[in-house]
Amino acid sequence: MKLNDYPWLSLSVIIVFLLLLSSCAAGNSQFTQEAPAGFWYGLWHGIISFITLIIHIFSDNVFVYETNNTGGWYDFGFLLGVVGIWGSGSHATYKSKARKQRDKEWEEIGDKVEIKVMRKLKEWADENGDAESVKDWNEIGEKVEKKLKRKIREWAEKE
Repeated sequence: MKLNDYPWLSLSVIIVFLLLLSSCAAGNSQFTQEAPAGFWYGLWHGIISFITLIIHIFSDNVFVYETNNTGGWYDFGFLLGVVGIWGSGSHATYKSKARKQRDKEWEEIGDKVEIKVMRKLKEWADENGDAESVKDWNEIGEKVEKKLKRKIREWAEKE
């Protein structure tokens, strides 16, 4: 059984899932002045805030934020839920670490290519063995090294 064979099944599952989520959303009649939403409900409402925002656009019965709450603790839980799920510094740090890892890998590849090219050029220069060839080798080696580094940087910056 494939989900592509039964498109109504996947749509039904999504609708049931959204209804279950909305039943726990802010603005529920279970929260009153006598029984306000506390920290844990604030955390939950923060986690589902994006979903409840979408539902709120189409329904006036569901709210993103519960007005009958305990105050600071509800707000703290709500903020933790929003930041923990929908955006925190961990995303930027992760990207930064991934970028550093990729840069390190490219640097290693560049070093390996450079070593191979230098080795081949040295073999070529050693074949001629005279003093003039050694001098040419040093010149060529420096030029090739500079050009390789420039080309590798240009190529890497295109990504």
